[in-house]
Amino acid sequence: MVSGRLVIERFDSEVLRGNPLGDPTEREISIYLPPGYDVKSEAKYPVVYSLVGFGGTGRMLFNIDPLMENLQAKMDRLIATGKCGPMVIAAVDCFTKLGGSQYINSSAVGRYEDYVTDEVVRFVESKYHCGRRGIWGKSSGGFGAIILGMRHPEVFSALADHSGDSGFEYCYPQDFPSALKAFHEAGGPKAWLESFWSKPNRRLREDSPVLDTLAMAAHYSPNPNSPDMGIDFPFDLETGEWRDDVWARWKNWDPVRLVERYANNLRKLRLIYIDCGTKDEFNLQWGARMLHSKLIKLGIVHHYEEFDDGHLNITYRYDISLPRLYQALK
Repeated sequence: MVSGRLVIERFDSEVLRGNPLGDPTEREISIYLPPGYDVKSEAKYPVVYSLVGFGGTGRMLFNIDPLMENLQAKMDRLIATGKCGPMVIAAVDCFTKLGGSQYINSSAVGRYEDYVTDEVVRFVESKYHCGRRGIWGKSSGGFGAIILGMRHPEVFSALADHSGDSGFEYCYPQDFPSALKAFHEAGGPKAWLESFWSKPNRRLREDSPVLDTLAMAAHYSPNPNSPDMGIDFPFDLETGEWRDDVWARWKNWDPVRLVERYANNLRKLRLIYIDCGTKDEFNLQWGARMLHSKLIKLGIVHHYEEFDDGHLNITYRYDISLPRLYQALK
């Protein structure tokens, strides 16, 4: 079987300079080039920009895994068996000190929406022969894919959302009590974050409820005037009292609530692919079902699937979305 190539590019961002977390501006972009890609040829390939889930970086998609196919091996197999045509995949790195990214602009995190839709696209396509663009991701990456896809149809022609964050009432509040307790014990969100990064044995899964709550608040309810890291939280940090005004700002980013606002943009896309496991550990199947229902009511063509599995170790689902993206973009 003829193999494609993985190229690691480095790009220094302008829009991420001065980001409030002090995260690096120079990042890797991991680029899969299909078998037969010729730098001297003018042939253009469909290109898919890949957004990973919370806690990950783009290069992780290509890591060697003795139990699972990595993305390079998967694409090589799909192309060799005729299930997918040759296309370029560009996997970005938007990791932050908050554990990841939701791929939107935030005064508390940085301009990651601009980074992806403007800088990364421009950089990749200045060096490689790319045609129509798609955006694709899982979990937080799935959220990023559907948000950026619906907000930027002039950039992306297709999207695939695997188990993306949506239906916020079901997926986030379950973490709030753990986060509130941890912030109290540490002396506030900033002190907790500093303590997290000072540990030699950081365990993302164990601290996930706290880190996830902090990260989501930084993305959905930033406030430059707040003394708590420039972030408002949907609960009072001292008493735990619920803050409806802040929670309303979170809901303004829920894909379920954005479908109607961006319906005309969604109708411009050549593919909207959404799937989620019926046993998702973060209850994301409910948000996926709500998305599906709203898209049907609005008459927006899309492809929706549920499958009998959870949230983790579901890269086999990419066997369905990647060929569909290719067909939509070719």
